[in-house]
Amino acid sequence: MAIKNVTHREAPGRRELVVDVAAQMLRVMDGATVAAEFPVSTSRFGLGFEEGSYHTPTGRFVIRDKIGHGAPAWTVFRSRQNTGEITSPGGSEDLVLSRILTLDGLDPQNSNTMARYVYIHGTNQEDLIGSPASHGCVRLRNSDIITLHDMVSPGTPVSILPPL
Repeated sequence: MAIKNVTHREAPGRRELVVDVAAQMLRVMDGATVAAEFPVSTSRFGLGFEEGSYHTPTGRFVIRDKIGHGAPAWTVFRSRQNTGEITSPGGSEDLVLSRILTLDGLDPQNSNTMARYVYIHGTNQEDLIGSPASHGCVRLRNSDIITLHDMVSPGTPVSILPPL
């Protein structure tokens, strides 16, 4: 459920996503205006860029692709593919659910983000949203990722900001 949700009008060239790791919050910005806010879960292993580290990368990114349009909520994705499976809340496995926004790193240190399979996506562990608990991705509640998926386009800028 979005904390704040103004309009879903897209302002081409002005919309941007900002992930505030310290606050565990994703903001959809239309210029200087917050269009929506969603609580998130970043990595429980911390921040970083190393392959196999399960760290959430920071810096500048762009949404490369949107995956899952029209899939039912709680649909399971593996390797960016819809498995056809619908799951339910809970479980210890960190599942990728409902929608995926792939991230392409724009900075030298985060240029491996696509190869690391780090996304913005839904989760089966919604009870952990608001605290660092993922394996590197930025996780949202399933209803929130579906809303966010409809608000952005490939090419939308994304910033993941570390704590100060």
